[in-house]
Amino acid sequence: MSAADPTVLADPTLGAPVLDNPAWAALTGPHAAFAQRLGHAARYHPDVAGFAAVQDISDPAHWADLRRLVGPGAEVSVSGEFTAPAGWRETFAVPGVQLVDVELVTEPDAEAVRLGAADVPEMLDLVARTQPGPFRVRTVELGTYLGIRRDGVLVAMAGERLHPPGWTEISAVCTAPEVRGQGLATRLVRAVAFGIAGRGERAFLHTSAANTTAIRLYTSIGFRLRRTTRFRAFVSPG
Repeated sequence: MSAADPTVLADPTLGAPVLDNPAWAALTGPHAAFAQRLGHAARYHPDVAGFAAVQDISDPAHWADLRRLVGPGAEVSVSGEFTAPAGWRETFAVPGVQLVDVELVTEPDAEAVRLGAADVPEMLDLVARTQPGPFRVRTVELGTYLGIRRDGVLVAMAGERLHPPGWTEISAVCTAPEVRGQGLATRLVRAVAFGIAGRGERAFLHTSAANTTAIRLYTSIGFRLRRTTRFRAFVSPG
């Protein structure tokens, strides 16, 4: 198999146990300031992200804590391969993959600019046009977001999302259709990862299993498949 083959596996123990439950590890660790928590359940503030987690995905008591935390009839994202307890209605499920940096070359990018709260309307517009995944009005607060502008218009971006100890997820990687094929996504991923490596951490990311174009790109620059997963949303019992 070639180095860019998307089936080339990383060591599945790499990053365990935090990457097995990254939202929980982030919410109870580096992202605790963004967390709403009750017992063995936690979630991000809804303006920041829709992700929730329980400490032990197989323990109904932990799901009961989550139900008390979010209230009846609330929709939350809890990703992974598991069977939810009775009463939790699944509303969304998409097969996904988790990739980890094994040999990514990182470097800053002279054209990339730091994005902040003032840039959120443009970021939301770019996300709406390119559909890289969930992005909310305060998602930018989770870490460093970098963008590239052309003629003053934001045309590409990437940034940091989940932050379990020792790792940072690269997310919201998107490029406007009119500038695709110019390598902007690769440059931004390398630049965001440069900042992650500068903190002594390692990059990982998630994408849809059906997004073979993105998977080929990421594996070609040094990411490897760590595990399959499933992006899911549930409505809590009434």
